[in-house]
Amino acid sequence: MKLLILNGPNLNLVGTRNPKVYGNTSLDQYLENLKKSYDFEKYQSNTEGEIINKLQESEKENFGGIILNAGGYTHTSVAIADAIEAIAVPVLEVHISNIFSREEFRNKSLIAPHCIGHISGFGLLSYELAIKAFLSISQQV
Repeated sequence: MKLLILNGPNLNLVGTRNPKVYGNTSLDQYLENLKKSYDFEKYQSNTEGEIINKLQESEKENFGGIILNAGGYTHTSVAIADAIEAIAVPVLEVHISNIFSREEFRNKSLIAPHCIGHISGFGLLSYELAIKAFLSISQQV
Protein backbone atom coordinates (compact mmCIF):
# COMPACT_ATOMS: atom_id res chain seq x y z
CA MET A 1 0.00 0.00 0.00
CA LYS A 2 1.34 3.39 -1.02
CA LEU A 3 1.01 5.85 1.88
CA LEU A 4 1.50 9.59 2.16
CA ILE A 5 2.47 11.28 5.40
CA LEU A 6 1.26 14.85 5.07
CA ASN A 7 2.32 17.39 7.70
CA GLY A 8 1.07 20.91 8.17
CA PRO A 9 2.36 24.14 9.65
CA ASN A 10 5.20 24.28 12.15
CA LEU A 11 5.82 20.54 12.10
CA ASN A 12 9.16 21.32 10.47
CA LEU A 13 10.09 22.75 13.91
CA VAL A 14 9.50 19.52 15.86
CA GLY A 15 12.63 18.79 17.85
CA THR A 16 13.26 22.44 18.67
CA ARG A 17 9.76 23.85 19.25
CA ASN A 18 8.38 23.26 22.73
CA PRO A 19 10.28 20.00 23.47
CA LYS A 20 8.11 19.32 26.54
CA VAL A 21 5.16 18.80 24.21
CA TYR A 22 6.80 17.59 20.98
CA GLY A 23 10.08 16.01 22.14
CA ASN A 24 13.69 16.60 21.12
CA THR A 25 13.81 14.50 17.94
CA SER A 26 13.08 16.26 14.67
CA LEU A 27 10.10 14.93 12.78
CA ASP A 28 12.19 14.69 9.62
CA GLN A 29 14.81 12.58 11.41
CA TYR A 30 12.13 10.34 12.92
CA LEU A 31 10.41 9.78 9.58
CA GLU A 32 13.71 9.04 7.83
CA ASN A 33 14.38 6.31 10.42
CA LEU A 34 10.82 5.02 10.00
CA LYS A 35 11.39 4.75 6.22
CA LYS A 36 13.89 1.97 6.94
CA SER A 37 10.95 -0.23 7.98
CA TYR A 38 8.00 1.17 6.00
CA ASP A 39 7.40 2.51 2.52
CA PHE A 40 5.79 5.93 2.36
CA GLU A 41 6.20 9.38 0.88
CA LYS A 42 6.27 12.47 3.05
CA TYR A 43 5.34 16.07 2.45
CA GLN A 44 5.28 19.10 4.75
CA SER A 45 3.96 22.57 4.12
CA ASN A 46 3.25 25.62 6.23
CA THR A 47 0.73 26.76 3.60
CA GLU A 48 -2.93 25.73 3.68
CA GLY A 49 -3.36 25.80 -0.11
CA GLU A 50 -0.38 23.51 -0.67
CA ILE A 51 -1.83 20.97 1.78
CA ILE A 52 -5.15 21.11 -0.08
CA ASN A 53 -3.38 20.67 -3.43
CA LYS A 54 -1.52 17.61 -2.10
CA LEU A 55 -4.76 16.10 -0.81
CA GLN A 56 -6.43 16.63 -4.19
CA GLU A 57 -3.42 15.19 -6.07
CA SER A 58 -3.38 12.07 -3.88
CA GLU A 59 -5.87 10.21 -6.07
CA LYS A 60 -3.82 10.78 -9.23
CA GLU A 61 -0.71 9.59 -7.39
CA ASN A 62 -2.53 6.37 -6.36
CA PHE A 63 -2.05 6.69 -2.63
CA GLY A 64 -3.89 4.02 -0.66
CA GLY A 65 -4.01 6.21 2.41
CA ILE A 66 -2.93 9.51 3.89
CA ILE A 67 -1.64 10.09 7.41
CA LEU A 68 -2.40 13.75 8.08
CA ASN A 69 -1.11 15.94 10.86
CA ALA A 70 -2.69 19.24 9.89
CA GLY A 71 -1.11 21.03 12.86
CA GLY A 72 -2.98 24.20 13.80
CA TYR A 73 -5.15 23.88 10.68
CA THR A 74 -6.86 20.94 12.40
CA HIS A 75 -8.83 23.42 14.48
CA THR A 76 -9.38 26.17 11.91
CA SER A 77 -9.45 24.95 8.31
CA VAL A 78 -12.85 24.29 6.80
CA ALA A 79 -11.05 24.20 3.43
CA ILE A 80 -8.82 21.25 4.43
CA ALA A 81 -11.84 19.47 5.91
CA ASP A 82 -13.69 19.99 2.61
CA ALA A 83 -10.71 18.68 0.64
CA ILE A 84 -10.61 15.50 2.74
CA GLU A 85 -14.34 15.03 2.25
CA ALA A 86 -13.95 15.49 -1.52
CA ILE A 87 -11.35 12.77 -2.11
CA ALA A 88 -11.74 8.99 -2.11
CA VAL A 89 -8.35 8.30 -0.51
CA PRO A 90 -8.84 7.49 3.19
CA VAL A 91 -7.25 9.93 5.63
CA LEU A 92 -6.17 9.11 9.17
CA GLU A 93 -5.70 12.10 11.48
CA VAL A 94 -2.52 12.07 13.59
CA HIS A 95 -1.15 14.34 16.29
CA ILE A 96 2.03 14.09 18.32
CA SER A 97 0.43 15.51 21.47
CA ASN A 98 -2.95 14.66 22.95
CA ILE A 99 -4.95 17.57 21.55
CA PHE A 100 -7.77 16.85 24.02
CA SER A 101 -5.53 17.53 27.03
CA ARG A 102 -4.24 20.87 25.75
CA GLU A 103 -5.76 24.33 25.35
CA GLU A 104 -9.52 24.31 24.83
CA PHE A 105 -9.31 25.60 21.24
CA ARG A 106 -7.26 22.49 20.34
CA ASN A 107 -10.00 20.15 21.58
CA LYS A 108 -12.03 20.54 18.38
CA SER A 109 -10.93 18.96 15.11
CA LEU A 110 -12.68 20.22 11.99
CA ILE A 111 -11.09 17.43 9.93
CA ALA A 112 -12.04 14.50 12.23
CA PRO A 113 -15.54 13.97 10.79
CA HIS A 114 -13.98 13.25 7.39
CA CYS A 115 -11.18 10.94 8.58
CA ILE A 116 -11.31 7.17 9.08
CA GLY A 117 -9.68 7.48 12.49
CA HIS A 118 -7.63 9.53 14.90
CA ILE A 119 -4.37 8.81 16.72
CA SER A 120 -2.90 11.34 19.13
CA GLY A 121 -0.84 11.63 22.27
CA PHE A 122 1.82 9.01 21.60
CA GLY A 123 4.54 11.41 20.56
CA LEU A 124 6.25 10.63 17.27
CA LEU A 125 5.16 7.00 17.70
CA SER A 126 1.71 8.22 16.59
CA TYR A 127 3.00 8.08 13.00
CA GLU A 128 4.11 4.46 13.22
CA LEU A 129 0.82 3.51 14.85
CA ALA A 130 -1.00 5.14 11.93
CA ILE A 131 1.10 3.24 9.38
CA LYS A 132 0.38 -0.02 11.20
CA ALA A 133 -3.33 0.82 11.27
CA PHE A 134 -3.39 1.33 7.49
CA LEU A 135 -1.43 -1.87 6.88
CA SER A 136 -3.78 -3.80 9.16
CA ILE A 137 -6.87 -2.37 7.44
CA SER A 138 -5.49 -3.21 3.97
CA GLN A 139 -4.93 -6.84 5.00
CA GLN A 140 -8.54 -7.15 6.17
CA VAL A 141 -9.97 -6.00 2.83
